[in-house]
Amino acid sequence: MILSALAALGVVTLLLTAFGSGGSSGAPEPASLAAVPASSDGAVRPTPQALATIGNLGIQLPVAAASLTAIGFHGSSDGSLTLQPVGRQANEGLLARLWRHIAGTGRDWPRWYQLEGGPPGTNILDVGTPAGTDVYSPVAGSVVAVTKLVIGGKRVGSRIDLRPTRAPSVMVSVLNVKPDPAIAVGTPVLAATSKLGTAVNVAAVEQQALAAHAPDGGNNVSIAVYPSPGSLP
Repeated sequence: MILSALAALGVVTLLLTAFGSGGSSGAPEPASLAAVPASSDGAVRPTPQALATIGNLGIQLPVAAASLTAIGFHGSSDGSLTLQPVGRQANEGLLARLWRHIAGTGRDWPRWYQLEGGPPGTNILDVGTPAGTDVYSPVAGSVVAVTKLVIGGKRVGSRIDLRPTRAPSVMVSVLNVKPDPAIAVGTPVLAATSKLGTAVNVAAVEQQALAAHAPDGGNNVSIAVYPSPGSLP
């Protein structure tokens, strides 16, 4: 009788823990991503932290941890490749949460959201951050293109395409950025070190899926990976 009661109590506790694990913030825990010291120009760079991987390439956090509001993934039909998120899904289902607590598998952070309102999948990484935030390169490599980003007939910053050193057969595209004057085709960049520009107010011209999980209308820096220059839309 006592053993049955203890077993039942354990199940209830486990279920309550599982229900409580889907916190409202998709941002990594501050203790795990403390900001690195400021650079010589006073800017605070991101702490090296992969948010997603594809093959042997890691996509690093492009903004300082203090400026991160949420992390989201969604699918796309534009030819971009599927990314493997790092951490755990904050809005995963009950059974997935229950199994994770039982098995003790996977990392608990960074927490990310599967975004709704678009195709399913994890092709596109949206890194939530307020407009005006400094944006750094998510990979080491070089700039291969800087193009105007137009949404609904309005210019909304730029798209910066990078050729990563570790995976030169793909292109990493960073969108919703106002380019830094120093950024041009051929410019070498280092992950989490080289400033690409500042985040723009993309939420002012287009509703963002990340708005369901982040403030500032879900403003974000969007990152996608394409297999070759010929695949860029």
